[in-house]
Amino acid sequence: MEYPLVSVIIPVYNMEAFLAEAIDSVLASTYPNFEIVIIDDGSTDQSPVIAETYSAKDQRIRFYRQPNRGVSAARNLGLEEARGEFVLPVDADDKISKYYLETAAKVLIQQPQVKIVTCEYECFGEKQGKGKYRPYHRKLLARKNVINNCSMFRREDALKVGGYCEEIIGREDWELWISVLKNGGEVVHLPEIGFYYRIRSNSKRISDRKLKKHIIDVLNRRHKAFFYRELGGKLHYQRSLSRLFNFLIHLYKPETFVVSPNFKEEEEFFYSLPDIFDKQGETIHSGRNTIKIFDVGNEKWVVKSFQLPNVVNRFVYGIFRKSKARRSYEYALKLLSLGISTPHPIGYYEQKIFFLFDKSFYVSVMSECNHRFEELIRDVNFPDREKILKAVARFTAELHEKGVLHSDYSAGNILFSQTNDDIHIELIDLNRLKFGKISKTAGCRNFERLNLEPEALKTMAEEYAVARGFEKQECVELVQRYRWKKHKNISSLQPKN
Repeated sequence: MEYPLVSVIIPVYNMEAFLAEAIDSVLASTYPNFEIVIIDDGSTDQSPVIAETYSAKDQRIRFYRQPNRGVSAARNLGLEEARGEFVLPVDADDKISKYYLETAAKVLIQQPQVKIVTCEYECFGEKQGKGKYRPYHRKLLARKNVINNCSMFRREDALKVGGYCEEIIGREDWELWISVLKNGGEVVHLPEIGFYYRIRSNSKRISDRKLKKHIIDVLNRRHKAFFYRELGGKLHYQRSLSRLFNFLIHLYKPETFVVSPNFKEEEEFFYSLPDIFDKQGETIHSGRNTIKIFDVGNEKWVVKSFQLPNVVNRFVYGIFRKSKARRSYEYALKLLSLGISTPHPIGYYEQKIFFLFDKSFYVSVMSECNHRFEELIRDVNFPDREKILKAVARFTAELHEKGVLHSDYSAGNILFSQTNDDIHIELIDLNRLKFGKISKTAGCRNFERLNLEPEALKTMAEEYAVARGFEKQECVELVQRYRWKKHKNISSLQPKN
């Protein structure tokens, strides 16, 4: 049997009376392959001397010092310096059983789907007795820390989520467990006592109301999506009543979050969007609607915030009609299913107040196309202009053959890029799509918002006719007719050489 290295991380701050006991309990372990990483967090007593003494005698023990920055910072330094595949944090005034490392490591070795192994514990010191933990499940984890701080996990999993949160004061282990488990993974609770928790008169207690509020505020800010998924909304000060409070709030101010399954790892950004949209991001369009670009992970996301409609339409959208954000998302999915290119949809958000529609956002991956059709209108000398016009005409024919009509088929909503001989085209601003059989007349009329000169329109009409099997001259006449009807003084719209 292989024995992966286990790193036991012991943060220390003024624990000279207890540190040796903690170290000795680890050294007594039956597991054959472990190291102890001791991090002194600016102690002013003899704790560093004790740690250095042990480190000098046993090569399995390494000792590091840092200025006082708190237990989370000390544990994070331990994670950085650890060499083990598995990690077990042990506070400097606590102890572990000699079998705990062996039993917990065995679970992680044999069950890769398990992310955390915890255990029963026993109190000692000024208070004695067996501790009580309820069986783990994510909905309970959202309200209560059901995993003790002395639990084994994979170092890689902790580093992937950024380690311990150094912002939070108290319950830093709870925050880490949420980070590691919120997107899946199992927890194994060992039935035997593996951890001994020392009770002292000055043991940390989270009883101060301001401190509790601080903890809850940090958790809500960092894990909004998790709490919405598990509790129907944010975590409240009265944690056990969170689901009830959120249900009542939802009656007054219902919110809808829909995130594509492909982007679950980044859903925290999505759920935070209503709070950060006005403060962050790069604005690329400001008008009736606002469009911003956000850097999320290694991608750029485009977020469109739709203008608040008038009171009548707020009522209509609140009860009878799908929002523009929702339609944009659902139509994008439908286009992709039909093989029609559009920036990949991430999700949408909408909010109501009673029966009145309020905020809404549509989120997509930023298109890789670097040109808009409108560039062809402004510049008649655009490279390969005729070739691109014909490609867009064929793309339009494909849309119509597949039963898709874009009611806002304008120059700003058609994107394209060129790679050698390939022209890639994408469609955006999707909330005004119609689906069904597209006639020749309706199809030709769809060109009426493309502000091109007659010769360019003729080129597109002919290519469109060929692609759909129509007579060329008839399509040219229809396209020109509707184009002139919409813009009677079309000459004023023509580009200049």
